[in-house]
Amino acid sequence: MFKIPFHTPQITGDELDCLRESLKFGHWSGDGPFTKKCEVLLEKMMQSRVFLTPSGTHALELAVMSLGLSPGDEVILPSFTFVSTANALVLNALRPVFIDVRPDTLNMDEALVEQAISERTKAVLPVHYAGVVANMDAIVGTARKHGLSVIEDAAQAVNSYYDSKAAGTIGDFGCYSFHQTKNFSCGEGGALIVSNEKYRETVEIHREKGTNRSQFLQGRIDKYTWIDRGSSYLLSDLLAAFLYPQLLKMDEITRQREHLYLNYEERLSRLAPARFQLPTIPSNCRPNYHIFFLILDSASTREKFIAHMREKGVEVVSHFVPLHSSPAGKKFGTVRGKMDVTDRIADRLVRLPLYPQMTIETQGYVIEAIGSFFT
Repeated sequence: MFKIPFHTPQITGDELDCLRESLKFGHWSGDGPFTKKCEVLLEKMMQSRVFLTPSGTHALELAVMSLGLSPGDEVILPSFTFVSTANALVLNALRPVFIDVRPDTLNMDEALVEQAISERTKAVLPVHYAGVVANMDAIVGTARKHGLSVIEDAAQAVNSYYDSKAAGTIGDFGCYSFHQTKNFSCGEGGALIVSNEKYRETVEIHREKGTNRSQFLQGRIDKYTWIDRGSSYLLSDLLAAFLYPQLLKMDEITRQREHLYLNYEERLSRLAPARFQLPTIPSNCRPNYHIFFLILDSASTREKFIAHMREKGVEVVSHFVPLHSSPAGKKFGTVRGKMDVTDRIADRLVRLPLYPQMTIETQGYVIEAIGSFFT
């Protein structure tokens, strides 16, 4: 066991009360009272229609399915992301096209999007790494120029902003995750933000097992039937009840994370600035401070660093193995351009413990352990 774990799940203290209330309501399946409460909260923030889903992975699958693309069509995405981003495409018989990321934010390099477009390209799928929103002005501009749809993988970016826009509301779709490891969690859960209204009815059909049940519940038809492809993309209302108090305290939780993030940034920037790279936040981004990472000078240094921190009782972890180098990535996807940044950072990045329950004293111990490695 680690003295200081990498992550501890977020708890507000009000989750059990909401779960008891949900049990009394007696509606435990999807689209119950707490589902509606969560969606209303998120919709006020997003100014877009929001649907809770069983996971961020399901939100991605639902978004991709709702585009109505043909087998073999291409979608551009970064290789430095979680497998769900690409799997949502492969499950819909689409071809992932991997491009490199920027060396500062580790987000999709917007300058590489246009050259990756082919006659089969139908969409762009940027990922907002560590809660820092990608350069959406450039990405959306390029997409619109070529008639492409945009799906934001905002799994790590709930309560992050780009200028005054919430992450996930800038493209046609945005996909959130409420997994245990995220800033706001119900164990497993997600949400799909539909900013382009032309997709709303299609999403409602696909999320209700391919039926027009939503129209039936709205009183628009007298019975419902099978219309199209679909699956069960509804979150249990019990999980929505667990999520609701966390959404109520989003800003408070974010401030706690910001305090710890800025303390890391200030103290580590003085420690050994020539030995590692710290995260970068563009001036027009307001992140949710999901991840604090270091990029070390080599893969071997990272291995030694992780072992050193383990000896000190501190759990630090690496992150994504680039999808373009994975067996499935080679089988289902293609690479356009060089992957120099992705390959380099994947071997050198290490994430530090960061969670609201962490005290400044605990964080101070982590920083001292880091310092002892570099002295």
